Amino acid sequence: MQEKERYLDLPLEDVIGDRFGRYSKYIIQDRALPDARDGLKPVQRRILYAMYTDRNTSDKPFRKAAKTVGNVIGNYHPHGDSSVYDAMIRQSQDWKMRHLLVQMHGNNGSIDGDPPAAMRYTEARLSAISAELLKDIEKDTVDFMLNFDDSLEEPVVLPSRFPNLLVNGSTGISSGYATDIPPHHLGEVIDAAIHHMEHPDSTVDDLMKHIKGPDFPTGGTIQGVDGLKKAYETGKGKIVLRGKAEIEDVRGGKQQIVITEIPYEVNKANLVKRMDELRIDKKVDGIAEVRDDTDRTGLRIVVELKKEADSKGILHYLYKNTDLQVSYNFNMVAIFNKTPKLLGLKHMLEAYINHQKEVVTRRTKFDLNKAKERAHIVEGLIKAISILDEVIQTIRASKDKKDAKDRLQDMYQFTEPQAEAIVTLQLYRLTNTDVTTLEEEASELKKLIEKLEAILSSEKNLINEIKRELKEIKKKYAEARRTVIEQEIEDLKINLEVVIPSEDVRVTVTKEGYVKRSSLRSYAASNGEPPGMKETDRLLYSLEINTTDTLLLFTRKGSFLFLPVHQLPEIRWKDSGQHVANLVAMDNDDDILTAIPVKEFNDSEYVLFATKLGMVKKTVLSEYKAQRNSKALMAVKLKKDDEVISVTLSDGTHDIFFATHTGYGLWFTEEEVSATGQRTAGVKAINLKKDDFVVSCMSFKEESPPDLFLVTQRAAYKKMKLNVFEKTSRAKRGLVMLKELKRYPHRVASLLPITKYGSIFVQTKNGNTDTIEVASIRSNDRYTNGSFLFDTGDTGEVIDVWFEEGDAPNTDLDDEGSSRNAINNADDDQTQLF
Repeated sequence: MQEKERYLDLPLEDVIGDRFGRYSKYIIQDRALPDARDGLKPVQRRILYAMYTDRNTSDKPFRKAAKTVGNVIGNYHPHGDSSVYDAMIRQSQDWKMRHLLVQMHGNNGSIDGDPPAAMRYTEARLSAISAELLKDIEKDTVDFMLNFDDSLEEPVVLPSRFPNLLVNGSTGISSGYATDIPPHHLGEVIDAAIHHMEHPDSTVDDLMKHIKGPDFPTGGTIQGVDGLKKAYETGKGKIVLRGKAEIEDVRGGKQQIVITEIPYEVNKANLVKRMDELRIDKKVDGIAEVRDDTDRTGLRIVVELKKEADSKGILHYLYKNTDLQVSYNFNMVAIFNKTPKLLGLKHMLEAYINHQKEVVTRRTKFDLNKAKERAHIVEGLIKAISILDEVIQTIRASKDKKDAKDRLQDMYQFTEPQAEAIVTLQLYRLTNTDVTTLEEEASELKKLIEKLEAILSSEKNLINEIKRELKEIKKKYAEARRTVIEQEIEDLKINLEVVIPSEDVRVTVTKEGYVKRSSLRSYAASNGEPPGMKETDRLLYSLEINTTDTLLLFTRKGSFLFLPVHQLPEIRWKDSGQHVANLVAMDNDDDILTAIPVKEFNDSEYVLFATKLGMVKKTVLSEYKAQRNSKALMAVKLKKDDEVISVTLSDGTHDIFFATHTGYGLWFTEEEVSATGQRTAGVKAINLKKDDFVVSCMSFKEESPPDLFLVTQRAAYKKMKLNVFEKTSRAKRGLVMLKELKRYPHRVASLLPITKYGSIFVQTKNGNTDTIEVASIRSNDRYTNGSFLFDTGDTGEVIDVWFEEGDAPNTDLDDEGSSRNAINNADDDQTQLF
């Protein structure tokens, strides 16, 4: 029975929930978030307090960091030494803290992300301003609590004579909460605190007349006052922070960009590396060299430019594509009344002011009690000296110290503290001159008591005392502002020709989705050989275009990929390209359907879409100019089970021809299709029978109609003139273009527009591919099934058909000549021909 009582039978989810709840409460309150009153996390507070109690202050020599870390771990913070040392290092880094709380000798890391030296090598002490955080802590100004083993006491919060939370900011991640509070200018924060004490009903706009915005230790420029105001009102907001860069003229008619300040918490080495990668990868034209000239005199990054390069355009490109400009998100969460809370500027100042009222009140009471006790003793000493002979006689007649004290209290009405002071008085103090000193001390104590009582007597006097001390701090420690505030966020417009070298290249896209750009030199060296690709792959698109152009890739599922040509990987012609999914995120089960090069996104051209379920959509080309190209974007809205089968570019005056699986062809003008937006489904193009679907769609100019080449699933093929069809209107059934057979009927695998010369490639299920030279095929009418290319009983049905345009042969072939490849007429009704 006793054994059972030792254990609780609880559901696992209850136990985990309870334990995680306790853990969350601990890391929220006692690890990751700062206190709204002193702006410190527990580990920071313990480091400062341990150094203070060890007298490791700014007026004393430096002491080994390892000693402080050991004291903190042994007395207050039972965690790993690295976490304590890391927190100590951060408080000594002048690119992280606006006002350093710890001074350090030795390597304390760098803005490049270099780690600090081990704590056995470095030395540290408190900075002068840290003394202001700890000042008067011994005067009962704050509450203390027992440490982890109940052997010592540690402060719950520091007195904090300046608003450290706003001045030095804070960053941290806990369970369910994160905080990002930027550093601010000490003088501005103190002015705002004083204004708020004088005008408790002041608004955020009033406070922002004093606090212009964050003041980062690394300087830089803040853009977006609206974001600042929102952050100060709600605790959340977004601003743009950019480094300080200037364009300088150098010899030889060249220019260079000199960066002397970078955004807060940006790694300088990574920034320089990224800039140099832009130069190496030729993402931006005009950069000759990127150099880090930082030394002990200050930060300096030099971007040397080529002659006649557009320096302003390149600078804008660097702002947009590197961490030379970043977004800073305010998330001002702090522990307020033992609870994590999102605080606006007004609430932060109120939390600090209320804390200061309590600190100054408790300190004043402590000083008042001490002054009253001393005044009482001084009064007794003055009285004792006035009757000195009697007092001496009484003491000499006493048996011991206790008897002497009792006699003095009984005979001369001294109090116990006064009697104690008299009997412990040193003989040299019994002089006439000492009476004068005591009377002066009594007078000063009287004034001090009156002053302290006056502070406690009214709220106004209390606030005046806090204001006086804050002004002293401002006068002693305030520095010049480092960060510049600008009203509006600059719109970075980048002229592509400025930053991208204009170069003609050969771009290829394969059916399996591999893309690349090759130099014309590499292409010419191939002597007409096909580009490098997998054996199972084939070329979908190959054309000479410029690096300032854009390639739009449209997919079967109705998405499009926006690919600036200069961002395509530069690969030799004979090597395989890079899969497009490495450049732009897209569905794994989606396929590239077609590629359209765009020189300029205008409103005079349209993108035409045709879908499997008979929809057609026309949208102006300019709507497909994407601002971001990190993922595939919607090109056309598709119904369930529908997919795109054709995408072409048009000027709005083309004709459109649809072909269906069961052999219907419909010809109508593009003018019947109204232009709709990018994320629309379009209109009905063709009236489909049940179980029928569209297999092909083409657009062309009426004055230069193509020939039509039809291939069935049974590998029958024929060539037709467009004029065997009649032009009609949209949403009709269309005209038949196959002879219907009772058994094993022909179905359209593909209908392609062809020119006079070129080759048709037909691929079957088992991977076989056969070729037809279109010049050798005579034209047929609509009602025939054409001729067979091969027997699909052996190879499987046709799954893919494509056309590759060719040059005219040396000997002209009659367009009406007989087919060399035809092995049988496809109009009979037999299922097996061989």
